[in-house]
Amino acid sequence: MSTPVKYPRLSAAEQRALLHQIVARCRPEKGGPTPVVVFDLDGTLMDNRPRTSEILHEFAATLGPADHDAQARLAGATPSSLAYLLTDSLARLGVTRTDVVGRAEAFWKERFFADEHLRLDVEVAGGVAFARACHEAGAILIYMTGRDLPLMGIGTFRSLRDLGFPIGVPGTELVLKPDAAMPDEAYKRLEGPKLARVGKIVAVFDNEPANCNTLLEMNPDSVSVLLDTQHLPGAPPLHPDVKVIADFVMA
Repeated sequence: MSTPVKYPRLSAAEQRALLHQIVARCRPEKGGPTPVVVFDLDGTLMDNRPRTSEILHEFAATLGPADHDAQARLAGATPSSLAYLLTDSLARLGVTRTDVVGRAEAFWKERFFADEHLRLDVEVAGGVAFARACHEAGAILIYMTGRDLPLMGIGTFRSLRDLGFPIGVPGTELVLKPDAAMPDEAYKRLEGPKLARVGKIVAVFDNEPANCNTLLEMNPDSVSVLLDTQHLPGAPPLHPDVKVIADFVMA
């Protein structure tokens, strides 16, 4: 995943060193609390753009001859051509007719926030190997996502399992919003303080600057890491102690 770089990233060597340091912090100290690593999913461990591109292809297939131009443009959508917001993605593709945009948004929303299409997500490079390394070192993994339990819980569990992330085994937890209508930032601000009940938070990973700032504020002894993939436009300035990486490649 890539967008114009807004935040200074660590170099490849610095990124490798940071990730190895975090794995080392995942080894429990005798008599001490269990280390915990917190991961967001969309835009952090997982690239969800293939999900959107497939949904746009499916929508294109529903269009008739009167929408031939939009149909061709949508059928050619690729993950790399997409922006964070669907409206921006459609504009990039040259789909601007108000009626088509409205229908596309409704079609996308019904499918994007639902179990079935989550199978199309792919890992951000190195994500599976890094998560496994943290888990094998002794940390509890908490997948704290803005996805909601009623509509996306089953598909999220299945997607994590199928991609090879540790899930459904001791030392893993999946935390989802109880209600899809709850804003992600408000949800993480509400639930973030409860993470310390599990153990000692050694690192948090998110693609949203606001969430990285919030989780660092709540866990000042942790390493807060921003995945510089895609994030909501208008994000706040990043706390200077938050580290910025491109992916999870450790080698």
